[in-house]
Amino acid sequence: MQFQDVGSLAILVLALVGVMVFFYFVPIRVWIAGAFSGARTSIPTLIAMRLRRVNPAVIVNARISAMKAGIPVSTDDLESHFLAGGNVVVVVNALISASKANIPLNFNKAAAIDLAGRDVLQAVQMSVNPKVITTPKVSAMAKDGIQLAAIARVTVRANIEKLVGGAGEETILARVGEGIVTTIGSATDHKAVLENPDQISRRVLERGLDAGTAFEILSIDIADIDVGANIGAKLQIEQAEADKNIAQARAEGRRAQAVALEQENRAKLEEMRARLIEAEAEIPTAIAKAFERGQLGVMDYYQFKNLQADTHMRETLAKSDGKS
Repeated sequence: MQFQDVGSLAILVLALVGVMVFFYFVPIRVWIAGAFSGARTSIPTLIAMRLRRVNPAVIVNARISAMKAGIPVSTDDLESHFLAGGNVVVVVNALISASKANIPLNFNKAAAIDLAGRDVLQAVQMSVNPKVITTPKVSAMAKDGIQLAAIARVTVRANIEKLVGGAGEETILARVGEGIVTTIGSATDHKAVLENPDQISRRVLERGLDAGTAFEILSIDIADIDVGANIGAKLQIEQAEADKNIAQARAEGRRAQAVALEQENRAKLEEMRARLIEAEAEIPTAIAKAFERGQLGVMDYYQFKNLQADTHMRETLAKSDGKS
């Protein structure tokens, strides 16, 4: 009796395991839901999905939603997108939203956008309800030297056709900022920009900033514009300070050269004086030798002394006249 009970229990366990395996590979509830919703999927197809590690419930439920919205989508397309790593539910919801909003969008396009890393559902919603992007504060200087800081709000709508390969929001913000800087920089007077800030919007829009992006710019509105520092005056002050420093440096160089030249002249003068003193010290010796050789007589010597006295007198008179 014990062996019979063990055998019956084993058969029961095997039966339960078999039933669980059957219902795992054959999702009856999913098959019934698809059959009664107009999105019938055969049981072998559901089993094949399990073998390919595809969740049948996701595929069938997504197809049911599409069929109920009047969008014909095949099971193979949904399964292929799932195996490629795409989000089947998001793609189907995007197709439904696009259909309700009369936006032309097919499954292949939506799948490509999803696989490219874009949120295709959000893109469709942005096509219906445009998004407002606020730029950071952009500073620029007008020609009169006054700095202006502006903040703009850019209203954009998703461009479904350019979502794959098109530039994102960062490019839009960068181009708008560049346009604001160019417009303010070309203004002759900052007051004109303050009086008519809409001229920034017009000129920026005329540049076609949405070319090559995944968005279409609908409007650019200046939300705030502030007056900053007088950059022109600041630059002039800095330039004047730099010019002054350069002039001082040049003057100091010339003064140093003059001092060096004066010191050089003094050194030469001292050298000349030393030579003169040395020469004067040799005069008595030369006179004595001249007496010994008979080249100089007594009368000649007295004439030489008289000439020296006369010269000394003239120098004294000249100095006294100069002081007076």
